[in-house]
Amino acid sequence: MSRTQGLRRDLAALFAMGAMGTVMTVPAAQSAGVTARTERDVGARVIEERPAGKRIVDLTVRSPALARDAAVRLLTPDGWEERGPGDRWPVLYLLAGGDGNHLTWTEEYEVQNLPELRDTLVVMPSMPLFGFYSDWLRQAEDGPRAVETFHLREVRPLLERHYGAGTRRAAAGESQGGFGALSYASRNPGTFRAVASYSGFVHPLAHPHAVRAAMNYLGMDWRRLWGDPVAQRDVWEAHDPYHLAPRLRDTPVYLSSGDGRAGALDPEDVEPDPDIPGLEDPAHPFPEDVISPTEALMGEESRAVANRLRHQGTPLTTHFYRGTHDPAYWQRDLRRSLPMLLRSLRPQQPHS
Repeated sequence: MSRTQGLRRDLAALFAMGAMGTVMTVPAAQSAGVTARTERDVGARVIEERPAGKRIVDLTVRSPALARDAAVRLLTPDGWEERGPGDRWPVLYLLAGGDGNHLTWTEEYEVQNLPELRDTLVVMPSMPLFGFYSDWLRQAEDGPRAVETFHLREVRPLLERHYGAGTRRAAAGESQGGFGALSYASRNPGTFRAVASYSGFVHPLAHPHAVRAAMNYLGMDWRRLWGDPVAQRDVWEAHDPYHLAPRLRDTPVYLSSGDGRAGALDPEDVEPDPDIPGLEDPAHPFPEDVISPTEALMGEESRAVANRLRHQGTPLTTHFYRGTHDPAYWQRDLRRSLPMLLRSLRPQQPHS
């Protein structure tokens, strides 16, 4: 896979391509407004279930939170097809990057071939383009984006009610999905036992100009996400893992990121990230050898969050390296973090 192909799943490629067609959703003529409701209240339901390969099942969920139909892929554990009403498995949520393409985990990372996951239900939900794993402050131009509600208050109860999902959960994500894993865990204490971020946008309030640049490039009104970072600073802080760090005090966290320079997993002819107007802060220019400004920002944010977690005593594993914002690094760190994530799902852990 070339670097250009790989970047289609991360922020830099989203900016470069405006990949509006990659979102695995189908518009529907409904309205949202469901932030605090349960799946039973809002009426989310599975309208299609189909096999997509050995142990792989694709669901289409009719989501009032998104006012459209949205996709969820499951990697099922051994024995799942013969499950009884009371059978439950531990759950690993894998969260996609900013393009929302949930199929990456099986089609490119091939997580279905990892023997460690044969006893775990793996949930891979889609997300609208640049949904940022949040219920937006204001409705987007093309409809509601209550992403957190869709994932945690629609999909999660559906899976626990009908598909054998247990209450022992962990979450991991790449790029924007890394933000999602940490933000979900900190905003919903006790929901996830461990989380991992691979090049995650884990401290957006440190670089609001980058959020603005990305969404402007995609033709989105960036203030609809969390509002203005000054006037609505409380909303930004309420989603930012750095500011929510105290809620992760007892949650094992894995943080990894590169520094934006060409590294060991980049090809010799690696190309710089696309030029995104406004991505660089003029007051803090990138070093000359940085070819992936996106990853340089992710590295700064990951280190800031790591320092705060470490100082408060959070069980923390870090892997910071020389490298770019590229899927090769995320695939490597998924495998490095799996033992920690799966260890948290064992029955002897608290809250079994």
